[in-house]
Amino acid sequence: MVNSIQKDRAMAGNEWINGYLEAILDAGTKLSRQKSISSTLSPPAGRAPPYSPTKYFVEEVVNHFDDADLHKTWIKAVAMRSSHERNQRLENICWRIWHLTRKKKQIEWEDERKLAKQRMEREQLSKVAAEDLSDLSEGEKEKGDAKMPMLRIDSNVQIWQDEQAQNKRLYIVLISLHGLIRGENMELGRDSDTGGQVKYVVELARALGGTKGVYRVDLLTRQISGPDVHWSYGEPVEMLTYGDRNSHVDSCGAYIIRLPFGPGQRYIPKETLWPHIPEFVDRALAHITNVARSLGDQLEPAGGGKPIWPYVIHGHYADASEAAAHLSGILNVPMVITGHSLGRNKLEQLLKQGRLSKEDINRTYRIMRRIEAEEAALDAAVMVITSTRQEIDEQWGLYDGFDVNLERKLRVRRRRGVSCFGRYMPRMVVIPPGLDFSYVHMQDLSESDADLAKMIGPDGGQSRRDLPPIWDEIMRFFTNPHKPMILALSRPDPKKNVTTLLKAFGECRPLQELANMTLILGNRDDIEEMSGSGATVLTTVLKLIDKYDLYGLVAYPKHHKQTDVPEIYRLAAKTKGVFINPALVEPFGLTLIEAAAYGLPVVATKNGGPVDIVKALNNGVLVDPHDHNAISAALLKLVADKGLWMECRRNGLKNIHRFSWPEHCRKYLSHVEHYRSHQTATSLEIMARMEEPMSDSLRDVEDLSLRFSVDGGDLQTNGGVSSIVEALHQHRHDHTHSLMNNTYMFGPGKRQRMLVIAVDCYDTNGLIVLHDFSVLIRKIMAIGGTNGCTGFVLATGATGKETIEAMQQCDIPPRGFDALICSSGSELYYPWRDLMPDGDYGVHIDYRWPAEHVKSTILRVAQMENNHEEDCLIVDEEACSWHCNAYSLKQGAKVRKVDAIRQRLRMRGFRCNPIYTKACTRLNVVPLFASRSFALRYLSVIWNIDLSKVLIFVGERGDTDHEELLPGIHNTVILTGLVTSGSESLLSDEENFKIDDIVPFESSNIAWLPAESFDDSAIMAIIENVKAK
Repeated sequence: MVNSIQKDRAMAGNEWINGYLEAILDAGTKLSRQKSISSTLSPPAGRAPPYSPTKYFVEEVVNHFDDADLHKTWIKAVAMRSSHERNQRLENICWRIWHLTRKKKQIEWEDERKLAKQRMEREQLSKVAAEDLSDLSEGEKEKGDAKMPMLRIDSNVQIWQDEQAQNKRLYIVLISLHGLIRGENMELGRDSDTGGQVKYVVELARALGGTKGVYRVDLLTRQISGPDVHWSYGEPVEMLTYGDRNSHVDSCGAYIIRLPFGPGQRYIPKETLWPHIPEFVDRALAHITNVARSLGDQLEPAGGGKPIWPYVIHGHYADASEAAAHLSGILNVPMVITGHSLGRNKLEQLLKQGRLSKEDINRTYRIMRRIEAEEAALDAAVMVITSTRQEIDEQWGLYDGFDVNLERKLRVRRRRGVSCFGRYMPRMVVIPPGLDFSYVHMQDLSESDADLAKMIGPDGGQSRRDLPPIWDEIMRFFTNPHKPMILALSRPDPKKNVTTLLKAFGECRPLQELANMTLILGNRDDIEEMSGSGATVLTTVLKLIDKYDLYGLVAYPKHHKQTDVPEIYRLAAKTKGVFINPALVEPFGLTLIEAAAYGLPVVATKNGGPVDIVKALNNGVLVDPHDHNAISAALLKLVADKGLWMECRRNGLKNIHRFSWPEHCRKYLSHVEHYRSHQTATSLEIMARMEEPMSDSLRDVEDLSLRFSVDGGDLQTNGGVSSIVEALHQHRHDHTHSLMNNTYMFGPGKRQRMLVIAVDCYDTNGLIVLHDFSVLIRKIMAIGGTNGCTGFVLATGATGKETIEAMQQCDIPPRGFDALICSSGSELYYPWRDLMPDGDYGVHIDYRWPAEHVKSTILRVAQMENNHEEDCLIVDEEACSWHCNAYSLKQGAKVRKVDAIRQRLRMRGFRCNPIYTKACTRLNVVPLFASRSFALRYLSVIWNIDLSKVLIFVGERGDTDHEELLPGIHNTVILTGLVTSGSESLLSDEENFKIDDIVPFESSNIAWLPAESFDDSAIMAIIENVKAK
């Protein structure tokens, strides 16, 4: 009997396969005919590739059938071979799909093995890191560190109150880079980049802008223009809230600020934005600096108009979080991140699906680049805002930069005033997203739901004329529109699990008799014109409706506006319906809160954020999203039991205030206020732009006028001129006196352009090649001129002492440089003033610097385990400074690459920046925000220099921070053939992201110049291009 059942199942399975194979043949024949018709037509630019039925059917066979069944089908096709062309094609297709399935199994097995190996390696690293942390207990009292005083913290976060905010005028910056962002008529669901995150950040900006104590909110995003998007996305500024001085909130409003960056400002997927993020950072830096200066002039005119820097910079998603980390480091402003969805979790999910190898995933989603951005954001963040506790434990817990146990230990030690030995962990805070209830009409919630019959009429007839259009659009699908509506609202994404929901509805006859179902799955025109998984999901939905004969029971409208969503919820509530979110994993579940605001009970997945939401609201049931029987049972329970339905409705409406935006903003500002106190912020002062120098003739007039005035000349004749000139002279004297009293205020205030020399000229022994060094500097300084409008900066991985000695040997005066950036950006010198490192810059980069605490750890984590050679890596005391731990490497030493060192430091709670320099003969470990690139942007802020007027000269090879110098809005000249020995081989492993994910080599700001062509005319042409900007 059992064998008979198995045989029947096998035969049924083969029949399904045969059906799919026949469909492949039919689809292939149809497409070949269409191809002959449209071969001369090219698809419109930007149009997604058309939906391929053949691809869909092949994927269905490969993913859902065992290779043994496919082999049987092939044998059957061979046995039935005939001269008929269709049978021959069927045999060929059977063999090829069987081969694909076997190959897919092999790839799945290899990926699973790699994943298991990586997990074992990570567990081993965690174990080693835990051993290093064995000296960190929670209880014992240490003597503390004299150099790094520990601050006691208050474990009780004080809730933000209006009285507390009375005298505050905060400037808050939010960043969300990808997707289409605007304040009204958001195109949610248009694509995978324009989803719930867009709505979240816009509403957060609005809510913060209306919170007492917040003066201005800027939501920074990308400016997009093109024929495929609405013109509003190209507007530089959009006001979200208006500042009203007469209201209880003293504010100038909340704004969407769109900054141009990326290729041609056209709309592109977020995966291709990575190399253009430095350009955004530079433009955002200029915007924030201008706003900070304007706010200072506006709000503190009596205090000299000091800039009012952002209170916090908040990055959303990995790309914006990386940008926020860079801005935080340059400005020394506290930074907060919200992940929304995380790369490591997505990588694991995709590998488990087995459809793509890790290499394919990385190539498609740039997943390794995304993960590194998230790790870098964790390094810089004072706080990570999550929606649920599950996100902390099961998602952020996968990252090297966060360990729950270590974070708890460090938090307790800080509270007790005990040294943490230079270790840091960001604080995870659960703050659920808010909801705007302004469009929820309370009369709708209180009026009788029995009015629905009166509103639509017993036959669904003419009384509909006053109803919202979306109601008509939905109810036209139903045979009986009076039945309770089961509502699901999401993108057509496989992760949203809509197909399991349909299966649950289709296999439960009692549920079909009691309820209708509405599926709001984004917007579409033609499924065949859609690309990716969305087309697959929608095709499957239509097939399941047909399979279970659900016509008249399921609505699936093609279009809806964002403004229609509240009306859809209202319709479901009027019918005493239920909202369901059956996603496989839901990071938060904002739609559940929206549904509760309209009085809808909910059924939700038990995986992720809905657990916390349903617990707080007590208005529904959690289910296993893989169990279609459990889903149908939960829906039937709520629909059939009107007492339970009403109880869930009341509970949801009673507790919904916990998820309001005012409540969210109070928690948000309370935690930011608490944790930003852990970061010692320095207030950058921007140098005022000095007036252009007078010509010699005008200077002679000034001198003559002054002499007449002093010698008592004809005051009647010269009094007017002399008084004006004297006033100008006095103004200049006072201005110059104030500048010279400031440690970094010098002639750079009048610089219009800056030439930066960052060519790493080292031989194989790590010594500076003096001839190349000398020729390069002399050529560039000769071209720059002596009129004072062009400044010069030298950026190097060598120490200040080594750099000065090299200059002296080349007979180059150091005073000709405005600044020397040495020791890989950890030291900043101003040779025109003295040869001592800038103390203000040292304080600026001191954030999370472990100093001596990390020195011995580097010796352990940088060397390979199988390295038996002694003293291959030793501390170089002469090259060490307070902000640089330097290590000498022997030639050919077996050491780890930068990404491997950084990973091991993160797992131990150390936040540092390891850089190999001097042709792999030295390792500089510097503070997190110390690098040559960061130092240049620091100078651009305090000297008030437009980065687009900066020209950087680099070699085609160099130190491991070499690639950071290339992207941005500045101009870069790559001198080829000049540098023969670099350190890039010790940067990262092959399976990591590529340099193309960091540097946009196609940018017009990057020029390549052979070293032999490095003459005056070539450089002048490039400088003229800089002047023209």
